Amino acid sequence: MSNAPAPLTQRRAFGDGPAVSLFTLGTMRALQSPEQMLSVLRSARDAGINHVETAPAYGPAETFLGQALKQLDQEGATPAQGDWVITSKLLPGQTLDQARRALDASLERLNRPRLENLAIHGINRQEHLHWALTGDGAQLIDWALTSGRVGQVGFTSHGSNALIQQAIQSGRFRFCGLHLHVLDPQRIPLAAEALSQQMGVLAISPADKGGRLQAPSDQLISDCAPFTPLALAYRFLLAAGVSTLTLGAERASDLTLAAALANQDGPLSEQEAAVLARLQELRKERLGTEFCAQCRACLPCPREVPIPELLRLRNLTLGHDLREFAEERYNLIGRAGHWWETVKADACAHCGDCLPRCPHHLPIPNLLGDTHRRLAAAPRRRLWG
Repeated sequence: MSNAPAPLTQRRAFGDGPAVSLFTLGTMRALQSPEQMLSVLRSARDAGINHVETAPAYGPAETFLGQALKQLDQEGATPAQGDWVITSKLLPGQTLDQARRALDASLERLNRPRLENLAIHGINRQEHLHWALTGDGAQLIDWALTSGRVGQVGFTSHGSNALIQQAIQSGRFRFCGLHLHVLDPQRIPLAAEALSQQMGVLAISPADKGGRLQAPSDQLISDCAPFTPLALAYRFLLAAGVSTLTLGAERASDLTLAAALANQDGPLSEQEAAVLARLQELRKERLGTEFCAQCRACLPCPREVPIPELLRLRNLTLGHDLREFAEERYNLIGRAGHWWETVKADACAHCGDCLPRCPHHLPIPNLLGDTHRRLAAAPRRRLWG
């Protein structure tokens, strides 16, 4: 047990709320027991982390977190430079009464009178955004803010870039949680737009969803040398100005790198920039004329095949030997509702609509077929939901 003063670490603005640490403790992996949550939260505090994100959808996470917060408060083991900053979430689509009860239940489980940050959990479809802007969600947001239960409201999204941009430009939200990854940087311009509006930006799972970088392939380790893939990924996002990066920890050792990088928010070094450029070049070299540049000109597909996303998984498989990650993501297709893609590569009808639109003249139907043959495997269970 450590009651030593928490270290002074870098904080970044997060919308209109309290400033947050460069890393955020995600709670969906510390669900085995209240003791595990307490140990992880204590280690996060010792690493200089002050921001914790949770959700009712993460099983007992809010309950365990509330108990751990109470214990550390009793010990006087709070973060340096202020108190804990807690973000929890509400699923869209609920009636106003349901959502009010859900928010109050979250506050009760967390043993807190107020949430610094409330996120609408998964604005993944147009109807979710409509709910938040003009439906019962809009009334819920007004009530949560005016009643003092919530300091500010944001959103998370696994949806399209166009939908995310709509949400950012609506002016309704003060922070957002987006999938931002070193190996999939297509949403970095959206993060930049949100930051330009003084919104907070949280990177969702930059390690696991970013390519399972906590357990990288030997090829990726070699490609990122002399940096570890995870350290390079974190530095890429921090240098891009992203407010905070989520880190789902199961044990204290999972927070070692976050502690080491707790003040590393400066621009990329020349060596870091050179290795990032090399990563891209190696990927293009290994794919050759079959490299998909993710320009999205091939869309829309008449069969709604998410061509760029599927060929991105193929890029990572052949470019950095991230087969295990790519197989996991591919075999979640159609099994995660609106949280992930719903159409696999074998739905391609070889109609050829995409072919004249591709500026690189890729044989897209053939590449989709190859993607399916490489990655189709037995389904795996999602972490939550």
